[in-house]
Amino acid sequence: MDTAFITPDRGPYFLSHSVGPLTQKGQNYLNEHYVEPWRDGGGRAWPFWLTLLDRFSGALAKLLGGREDEFAHQPNLSAGLSKYLLSLPSSDNPLKILMHANAFPSMGFVVSALPAESYELVLIPEDRPAHDPNVWAEFVTSKIDIVLITHVHSMTGILSPVPEIARIAKKFGARVLVDTAQSAGIIPIHIPEWDVDAVFGSCIKWLCGGPGAGWMWVKAETLPDLTPLSAGWFAHENPFEFDIRNFRFSETAKKFWDGTPSVAPYAMALGGIETILNIGVETIRAHNLEMLKIIEPDIDASINGGTLCFEAQDRADEIENKLKALRAYFDRRGSRLRISPHLSISKDEAKAVRDCLT
Repeated sequence: MDTAFITPDRGPYFLSHSVGPLTQKGQNYLNEHYVEPWRDGGGRAWPFWLTLLDRFSGALAKLLGGREDEFAHQPNLSAGLSKYLLSLPSSDNPLKILMHANAFPSMGFVVSALPAESYELVLIPEDRPAHDPNVWAEFVTSKIDIVLITHVHSMTGILSPVPEIARIAKKFGARVLVDTAQSAGIIPIHIPEWDVDAVFGSCIKWLCGGPGAGWMWVKAETLPDLTPLSAGWFAHENPFEFDIRNFRFSETAKKFWDGTPSVAPYAMALGGIETILNIGVETIRAHNLEMLKIIEPDIDASINGGTLCFEAQDRADEIENKLKALRAYFDRRGSRLRISPHLSISKDEAKAVRDCLT
């Protein structure tokens, strides 16, 4: 099964929280669905390329639930979040956006860079557990307009219970947004069950699709109330109408597109998503948990995503050197080591990592 993935020959690959392994299908699709149509047809490649982009949205819908026309490609999560926030109806007071302080900083940066008179970032402190709905209940009040939930936190591996937090937020009428960068492809997700307003994701990590292929899902019922501040011909209801005096936003999530789209990243990403679909997220998660439990027997699967974030403290240098001796792919942030076993990792490799940590 692991032959679907192409990993470096150098050593065991534990970096799926950063860049997921290349898939064989993704590598093939880059050539078959991007290079070859261009080489053989020049500008006549566009019908093939646009079909590819629709296939990308369709594959996401099959993987994550929701309708194909609720998905729109974006270069990354930050771009999608920025477009979404700027599309919201105007308010007399700044929109208060609640996040956990352990959320990936880029999402907070998006809010901080927007006009202060219109948007305000509110943070749950780092020392309050992100996986506890009761903590969120303390901070979600009638003054909070938007709750942005990080499904799996990149620096802690903590898994937040999206449905429970969403129910709390909805009681106060807040919009609910979800960051799935570290969960899509490793944690089974069915977006319609969450009852949220928008979801943002990327294919670079567990979806094994490389950089540049981000996406956003927007609940269809909310689309009429959203007016993006940026546009381009592919955000038009009919991109090929070519009447400069008559712009109409698409009635689907494509209203969040803009100008001429990138294609190459989505060719590779489609191969990654289809690989994950063929194997099954449940299968990948089961293997991931088996490997994590070999490395850390006491890990709590109910609150941990696909990554073990190991606080090494004064042993960080020692453990890092041991892992480097294994030629393992991992990363370190301060005294914290991050290890993410995908399907390509064997039991022997997981045991070798365990021996480095103990």
